[in-house]
Amino acid sequence: MAVYTEVSDEDLTRFLQRYALGALVSYKGIAEGVENSNYLLKTETGQYILTLYEKRVHREDLPFFLGLMEHLASRGLPCPTPVHDLAGETLQELGGRPAAIVSFLNGYSVRRPRVEHCAPVGKALADLHLAGAGFALRRENALSLTGWRQLVRATASNADQAADGLAEEIAREFRFLENAWPGDLPAGVIHADLFPDNVFFRAEAMSGLIDFYFACNDLFAYDVAICLNAWCFEEPNAINVTKARALLRGYNASRALSEKETLALPILARGAALRFLLTRLYDWFNTSENALVKPKDPLEYRRKLRFHQSVRSPSDYGL
Repeated sequence: MAVYTEVSDEDLTRFLQRYALGALVSYKGIAEGVENSNYLLKTETGQYILTLYEKRVHREDLPFFLGLMEHLASRGLPCPTPVHDLAGETLQELGGRPAAIVSFLNGYSVRRPRVEHCAPVGKALADLHLAGAGFALRRENALSLTGWRQLVRATASNADQAADGLAEEIAREFRFLENAWPGDLPAGVIHADLFPDNVFFRAEAMSGLIDFYFACNDLFAYDVAICLNAWCFEEPNAINVTKARALLRGYNASRALSEKETLALPILARGAALRFLLTRLYDWFNTSENALVKPKDPLEYRRKLRFHQSVRSPSDYGL
């Protein structure tokens, strides 16, 4: 979360007249994240999150994102619920941007995940995959093979400025994954960005999942691979097998991975590492120096990718 579009007191007060939330008490920008502008609202009826969707989020995708959160919440998944205005709508406009208000979740995100955090995250991810069944809308993953191909081209001229030989290393890995990527695994709605800052805990118990703005339809096991990359590595480039085992056991407790999914994990983990290497690399060279949020180090995911390239069996992930 972050703030890129400023909102005045007057505009926000007028905006809230569309809702049955009572008068505005206070609001402040939330300075974390990279995609949208976010504000913590306090009104006479409680606390909420106001999001203004910036240019990287396509307006046509917003019904999917907002509808998905409502669908998941109705099935018991702890996630933000979009607030309907007096006309029953969840999507509005504010400050020249599409905007929505969602419910506020109490909790904190962990900066340095421990083993005891990983099992509940794995279970929550499986619960999300199960709860997504029956959701009527569909969104293709814009950051799968086709999107990677575009990013490989877009970063080719700058990649070697980040590290010698990186452009060729990326191109070679993409060629491998293009031929090796599995297409016959169980699929459905995935989160696609379940990093530690998108999971809340309270008193060491998982309390909520947030930031569904990369959610899409794709392979369930690919979502698991994203989480292995995000939650289970120790610097500089080695997986913590105890964390990985806990995450996978947590996932399997709610939705057991099939044998084919398990065998595909090393390939899927390579793909997940390449995806974040590419998007971080693109942001590294295309984010304004005046941006409120600085781009993250892409080479972290080069190191993770190299680990996955060395994996010979899913047992290397603790299975």
